[in-house]
Amino acid sequence: GKSTLLRFINRLTQPSSGEVRIGGEPPPTTRADLRRLRSQVGMIFQDHNSFAHLDVWTNVALGISADLKLDTQQHERVDEALTRVGLSDFKARKATELSGGERQRIAIARALVRDKPVLLLDEPFTALGPALRRDMLDLIREIQVERKLTILMVTHQPEDARYAASRIAFVQNGRIAHVLPTKQFFAASAPVEISAYLRG
Repeated sequence: GKSTLLRFINRLTQPSSGEVRIGGEPPPTTRADLRRLRSQVGMIFQDHNSFAHLDVWTNVALGISADLKLDTQQHERVDEALTRVGLSDFKARKATELSGGERQRIAIARALVRDKPVLLLDEPFTALGPALRRDMLDLIREIQVERKLTILMVTHQPEDARYAASRIAFVQNGRIAHVLPTKQFFAASAPVEISAYLRG
């Protein structure tokens, strides 16, 4: 249900009932509406979606333009994104030469250059070790503050949520059962199903 919720938001999947609004705008009813909605939403999937035959720099640059006709400022945005995710020394390498965690960082850099107001993260850090995962959470939080983004992240790692989230939605049996401030989610007084989940 968690990943499906993200797909509803950017209309990769059409909900059978109810509606999702971004910025108070009504749900899209035309192709133009759908393009406008998707122009506001970036998404990083659990699968990094890198292009194996392309080098790292080109993989990230595709986030700006599919024809790769970038101006000087856009070139600088790609370089900056690679630096921020720790891949500046790897930009000439093919994606196949990188580890799973490094390829996931390509996806994060690509999202950075797109600079959309809503960013959806579908378990983006599962391939990363604890230290690097924390570094990437720090980066996402930093960017969220800088750009005033709305970020929705799906994770099975309670500590990631405790560290990075201001509010947590608890999904149970395909439905959002609770939405709580992070402090309340981890409190002893949390609803019993949340406490049971955290005890694991």
